[in-house]
Amino acid sequence: MTVYVDSSLLLTVYFGEPASARCEGILLDDPAWVTARHTRAEVRRNLARALAGPELAAARLQFERDWSAMAVVELTAEVVEAAVDLAELSGARTLDALHLGAAQVVGGGGLAFATCDQRQAAAARSLGWVVLGS
Repeated sequence: MTVYVDSSLLLTVYFGEPASARCEGILLDDPAWVTARHTRAEVRRNLARALAGPELAAARLQFERDWSAMAVVELTAEVVEAAVDLAELSGARTLDALHLGAAQVVGGGGLAFATCDQRQAAAARSLGWVVLGS
């Protein structure tokens, strides 16, 4: 595991946003991805909210492929406690803090943190982490 991937980066790729090519490049450059269990709920919810029909089916299929390639960090008490501490330090929102907590537990600043969320990127940078994508 060398890069922590948050939900916003994946969604940017699946939605074909202007930053999609850059974000897809991050994923292709380093296939040793890790993410937290709640990424699954965040991504699937946002796909279902924004897409329908064949577009939704294609995005879900791509996410399932990507999901199977990721190491998944469970939301254990250790991860949640790290999230609490990091939320207080950085001001991160709750779901963002859970991403930070998961990344902290599996490697902290030793992992690159890939996100397309400006607030999430600022929170990770405030911890001294290397941020990709935003």
